Amino acid sequence: MNPIAELTQRFHLQEWQVKNVVELIDAGNTIPFIARYRKEAHGSLDDQTLREIAERLEYLRSLEKRRKEVGALIEETGLCTPEVTEALQKAETLAEIEDIYRPFRPKRRTRASVAKEKGLEPLADQIEAQGHGEPLAFAAAFVNPEKGVETAEDACAGALDIIAERASDNAEIRRRLRVVAAAHGILASKAAKPEEDSVYAPYYEFCEPVKKIAGHRVLAVDRGEKEGFLKVSVELERDRGLNIVFSECVRGDSPCARAVRTACEDAYDRLIFPSIEREIRNSLTESADESAVKVFAVNLRQLFMQPPVRGKVAMGLDPGYRTGCKVAVVDATGRVLDTGVIYPTHSQTKVKEAEETVRRMILKYQVEVIAIGNGTASHETEEFAAGVIRGLDAGVSYMVVSEAGASVYSASKLAAQEFPEYDVTLRSAVSIARRLQDPLAELVKIDPKAVGVGQYQHDMPKKMLDSALSGVVEDCVNSVGADLNTASPSLLSHIAGISASVSKNIVKYREENGAFRSRSQLLKVPKLGPKAFEQCAGFLRVPESGELLDHTAVHPESYAAAKALLKLCYYSAAQVRRGSFPGLAEKVGQIGKAKAAAAAGVGVPTLLDIVAELQRPGRDPRDELPKPLLRTDIMKMEDLKPGMELTGTVRNVIDFGAFVDIGVHQDGLVHISQICDRFIKHPSQVLKVGDIVKVRVLSVDVKKQRISLTMRKE
Repeated sequence: MNPIAELTQRFHLQEWQVKNVVELIDAGNTIPFIARYRKEAHGSLDDQTLREIAERLEYLRSLEKRRKEVGALIEETGLCTPEVTEALQKAETLAEIEDIYRPFRPKRRTRASVAKEKGLEPLADQIEAQGHGEPLAFAAAFVNPEKGVETAEDACAGALDIIAERASDNAEIRRRLRVVAAAHGILASKAAKPEEDSVYAPYYEFCEPVKKIAGHRVLAVDRGEKEGFLKVSVELERDRGLNIVFSECVRGDSPCARAVRTACEDAYDRLIFPSIEREIRNSLTESADESAVKVFAVNLRQLFMQPPVRGKVAMGLDPGYRTGCKVAVVDATGRVLDTGVIYPTHSQTKVKEAEETVRRMILKYQVEVIAIGNGTASHETEEFAAGVIRGLDAGVSYMVVSEAGASVYSASKLAAQEFPEYDVTLRSAVSIARRLQDPLAELVKIDPKAVGVGQYQHDMPKKMLDSALSGVVEDCVNSVGADLNTASPSLLSHIAGISASVSKNIVKYREENGAFRSRSQLLKVPKLGPKAFEQCAGFLRVPESGELLDHTAVHPESYAAAKALLKLCYYSAAQVRRGSFPGLAEKVGQIGKAKAAAAAGVGVPTLLDIVAELQRPGRDPRDELPKPLLRTDIMKMEDLKPGMELTGTVRNVIDFGAFVDIGVHQDGLVHISQICDRFIKHPSQVLKVGDIVKVRVLSVDVKKQRISLTMRKE
């Protein structure tokens, strides 16, 4: 198999693009570096496409490796034929390769292997030839009490076991059955405990075609089965499946043919279909897992890329009943200014004390925004904060933020190293405040699985989920970049080319030698060599540097090109020092992009990136997105009425809809059918995490804490 040709066809690309991408990957380059700084080599493909190519390349190489392994194993048996070799070369999936290997694979002790030990394989050959004569008459010659074959019937039964196993090992039967089961099979579930009510009640009498069932329903059924509430099976019309086996194994209607037919029925019921059923279930789950991981990855990307609330002193409130509400105030850079504990849900005296404490902190530190965690006692804390804000009239606003993963972070070694002087609960309050200030910088400290924007994430294969989510985090961090002199080790460890140990070395070097004054100074950091520098330099900003380009995403390898471009456009030395380049894009347009790129010695894509960076040095792509929705007052769920129009923030996008925060503590569900007036296959076609949307209340169930919303026009 030629991986370049397969990838070219699969991704609808030119061969040169794929060839260059593969060469870049094999040379040890990271995906963010390839995506950003090697655009000419691959035609400006985005990082997601490049990751998909890398993943598919890895699969194809694993496939080729397994093909060679199986070929060698079959050769060792001495039973390899040209037909087997040809089939092996044509196999396009691991499942097909394993089907070909099945007859040659060493088997555990089976009914067929026992029959072979009794010397019944020649009898099986004789019956399987399906010539004239009675099977029992042939079997009489194989009666041997010493080997445990007492009668002709015993001999015949053993021979049929051998024939059944041969049918089961037939790769063509399995291939055809797999196709038919995928096209005509039904996934069915029923209650394992009929009398018991549960969240899985909708699946107590459930069936849906395998080819149509939605991934989230597959995952729900899988979880219900795992928890003991459901019995799940794949159903296929038995005659349809048997006819495939008969067509491959049975010839005519002689007594021997009828015996083979009986063996085929046994093979189908006992060996083949149970195996195919497992494969179909596994295939459905794998497909559902892939879909869920993609949804999770999309949501995570949008969550990480939410715009920061810049330059504001923030207060974080981590709500709680018994242990009180933890308070932390951080300055505009995230440095902790003050902490404390208040009790806004206790006695009237405690409430007044809490009001006084928060009011004092707001006025003392000139707090501008309050971030409230959405956990236990969040609604009461929100009411309390809104009341304090009303009494102050100081221009303070608040936002309820997801505290998913905050407790995981606050109890981690990382948090203990960052805040050794604070206990676990106060660390959570700091994290909540910082999440509002800069979601990306704070969320990178937390296991992506703990941030709560997926569906069935705890059921996903760990390796698949970790790979996808780490890729998203890496892409987000590198698209934004990091300040080399303020970034935490957690943030730096996600920069292309920088490992966790090197990120710690960078911080240690910074602490021992003071702030970095240039990107080139990175080469003095222990264990950060030329290759790592090449990969990471463009993603790190050095505001303290005297070199303007160190403040931008222009890679050091393109500094000469950037300066040549500025010279070509006749900018003065004073303008270059100030970083002021009025009309740069227009001047390049007048010269001609291709001509300007040639004069600068770079390709057009790199030239355009340089122009964009010089026009807005240190730009943050998150600033171009809608700002977070800050509130100054609160509503209760009981205040909601059908028909009421509200503005909300999308918190999670899943297969069947989206959850929207409308400021009443409980997120409302906009079902996929209520998102827009046209048909959509998935909510992510229209919505993303962090979107500010207008919704209308359809229904409210206070008892079940359910809110149904619509975005459709009346």
